[in-house]
Amino acid sequence: MTVGERLGLSESWERRITRGLQLVLVGLFAYGVWTGRMGTAVTAVVALSVTLLPALLRREYGYSMDAGLVLWITVAMTLHTAGYLGLYTQYQWYDEITHTVSATIIAGVGYASFRALEFHSDAIEVPSAFRGVFIVVFVLAAGMVWEVFEFAFGGLVTVYGIDDIVTDMVANTFGGVLVALWGTEYVGGLVGFIGGRIRSGSDP
Repeated sequence: MTVGERLGLSESWERRITRGLQLVLVGLFAYGVWTGRMGTAVTAVVALSVTLLPALLRREYGYSMDAGLVLWITVAMTLHTAGYLGLYTQYQWYDEITHTVSATIIAGVGYASFRALEFHSDAIEVPSAFRGVFIVVFVLAAGMVWEVFEFAFGGLVTVYGIDDIVTDMVANTFGGVLVALWGTEYVGGLVGFIGGRIRSGSDP
């Protein structure tokens, strides 16, 4: 089952919503520049670039990512960018939601990469129970890298303190657990694509 089937949306509607959210990101960039909120502008550019990666993969490598996954990535990026309009400071729950949604994306990419390596190498054979542990640990590690980034670039990214870091890590853990329990089936196509790139890179 694809993400779109689970959401009850046709592929055409998924693409339309994705395009609409990308326009929202363009609008957030323009708003950030116009008002001097460079954190919002920079975040919008990065977020928009991430949402365009599936199109780049299709053009360069012929890999068409499931439209539902593309929509999910775009939703995560839009929610995160919109938070810089003041939603992060006004609503604690908003920060928790965005981190949970973003964590599911990171978990899916980490799992797909891990499974592709496992399929590619006969030396790697991991019990299925450990794969779930890997997903959660991978998300937590990525979350720590992001927190370090926030402190390193505090001028562009707002830092809210230690309590916020703890809350973020709890949300990241929850997102990782969601993927470990129910989300791995949705990244099968990505596993195949990464595995194909690994094989082509190892061919003489």
